Amino acid sequence: MKKVIQLILFSFLIIISIIFYNIYFVEKEQPRVDIKIQEEQTTTNSENNLIKNLKYEVKLDQDNQYIITSDLSEITYEGNIEIVKMQNVVAIFLDQTNIPLIVTSDQAIYNNSNHNTKFKNNVRIEYLNNFILSDNMDLDFKNDLITINENVEYSGIQGTIKADNVKIDLITKKIEIYMDDIDDNVEITTK
Repeated sequence: MKKVIQLILFSFLIIISIIFYNIYFVEKEQPRVDIKIQEEQTTTNSENNLIKNLKYEVKLDQDNQYIITSDLSEITYEGNIEIVKMQNVVAIFLDQTNIPLIVTSDQAIYNNSNHNTKFKNNVRIEYLNNFILSDNMDLDFKNDLITINENVEYSGIQGTIKADNVKIDLITKKIEIYMDDIDDNVEITTK
């Protein structure tokens, strides 16, 4: 009887050793997963990026600052230049007086290398108690020029102006207000 018990214990020890070895020392084959990615999808995803709540702060010189934000933006590259297509845009210009000039629009295209911005759709410009509404506004820092065009309406404390185009020289502060057709007149209404 003693030999039977020893044989059972020895068998039990061998079974436990085999189980222990299989659990802790034998590597199990992992299932192999092959992933195929098309090259077109890879390049498209790496070049264009969607970003929520994007904000750029640009110090133009010691006294002037340009801040532009958007709810949703897509960053693209054209010839190694970062172009940002923005939606629901707010741009703020601050000068040494810290009185903000605020531009809002539905869409804008911002060039990150020279900070030029093209505002489109429901453009609203606000400075103190003066408002300008239009369809488009181009901000050109290279030529120090603002061009506001298509359905331009100015409203201020002294009256309203309706025109096709407004050009503002940022250096001389000279403003040109004119119509596309030379036979049309700029409409001015005073209060």
